Amino acid sequence: MLPANIPGQHLAVAVPSKLYYTKTTESPLAGYRIGIKDIYDIAGVKTSNGNRAWYHLYPAANVTAPAVQKLIDAGAIVVGKMITSQFANGETATADWVDYHEPFNPRGDGYQDTSSSSAGPGAGEAAYPWLDITLGSDSGGSIRGPAQEQGIYGNRPTHGAVTLDHVMPLSPVLDTSGLLCRDPAVWRAFAEVLYEDNANFTHYSAYPKTIYTMDLPTSADNIADGLVLNFLANLTAFLGAKVEAIDYDAMFAANPPAASTTDNTTTLLNLTYSALIGGQQSKLVRDPFYAGYGAIHDGRLPFVDPVPLLRWNWADSQPACIVDEAINNKTIFRDWFQSNILINPPNSTTCSNAIAIYVGSTAGTVYRNGYRAMPGIPAGWAFWVLSPIVEVPDYVVPVGQAPYNSTITQHVEFLPVTIDLMVAKNCDFMLFDLINDLEQAGIIGVSTTGYSDVDGGEILYRRDL
Repeated sequence: MLPANIPGQHLAVAVPSKLYYTKTTESPLAGYRIGIKDIYDIAGVKTSNGNRAWYHLYPAANVTAPAVQKLIDAGAIVVGKMITSQFANGETATADWVDYHEPFNPRGDGYQDTSSSSAGPGAGEAAYPWLDITLGSDSGGSIRGPAQEQGIYGNRPTHGAVTLDHVMPLSPVLDTSGLLCRDPAVWRAFAEVLYEDNANFTHYSAYPKTIYTMDLPTSADNIADGLVLNFLANLTAFLGAKVEAIDYDAMFAANPPAASTTDNTTTLLNLTYSALIGGQQSKLVRDPFYAGYGAIHDGRLPFVDPVPLLRWNWADSQPACIVDEAINNKTIFRDWFQSNILINPPNSTTCSNAIAIYVGSTAGTVYRNGYRAMPGIPAGWAFWVLSPIVEVPDYVVPVGQAPYNSTITQHVEFLPVTIDLMVAKNCDFMLFDLINDLEQAGIIGVSTTGYSDVDGGEILYRRDL
């Protein structure tokens, strides 16, 4: 008999042994341990969505989300639920996290923000060698942000790749289900199960021969830029590809679609993301939550963290047609992008006509002990918003680490450097295969747990769970 705790009687996670699981054709994921973001229902377990009032208001789920059930049916072992920022909105430690504390990012000085909303899945996968993979969700960066900040692999798939029944919505027109993982081979094995029912994932016989770069550095002025450019050079040589720097803003201005009322992408899409997440979630999540809570608490309102509350209230202040306008603007830009850059439908040879690349993270710091201004709505336009708007796969790949001077330790520490790869809609498995081939060729590597995603090492200020 072994106690499920550690010296000092801290709470711990009981991790099942892999000795009792054998992979078969029917159970290709047998024995792999997975953590699940706490917006997915699992039968017999309560879902919190990062909110204490929600957790106590509703009973345990009586059904498991199909996305999770598919993995269980293939033999994966669910270790437990993992924390999310509240209602899967974008929160920054520490002020935004009120009901639950943000998990600790194990990298570097141990006091960097994890990014969100898949904060638990990202931090846990980077910290625990016994955890093989985690399941998160990405609406506007909720997988890609944690993958970048923790230096692990993470994918936002083609929109609609897997059903999101029994998963809390942020915005149904943006929401996707994806995975965070250290090992590209394990990552792909889980993706093959998770997305197996999507018949639209196109076959291919060769990799694309064109690489589109989006605002990549032009010279190695620092270590992070050097790592990005080194990866680009290796990718170019591996594919035998040509590289073309593109400016989609200028391309749109020169050839805007007839349906658009502007030739400026920022003007077209500035408030689209805010309108979709605030306007859709307030109707789908907030309204029934408030009604249910008030019914048993004499009309009281539950506590909600500052970020989702601000977004919901902002949406309430807008015209009733704002969500419809946002969906229309999203559709206009999506169709233009898929007709001019990452072309859909894909071709039969390379699937995607090109691979688009942009910088994910460059060892920048976001200290969790910093005092911050009040949150605002996510306005403006950036590369990370592209894939949610145009519905294409967007995968994070760690390419190394770079030094920074920590204000916590007063010492040089290291944080991950990552890039993002995007391809045409429904070309997800071409990108999975390419990343695995790059790992086999030694161009990228398996991420490690601990202080560094490259070298591992003991986590500073380690907290036993």
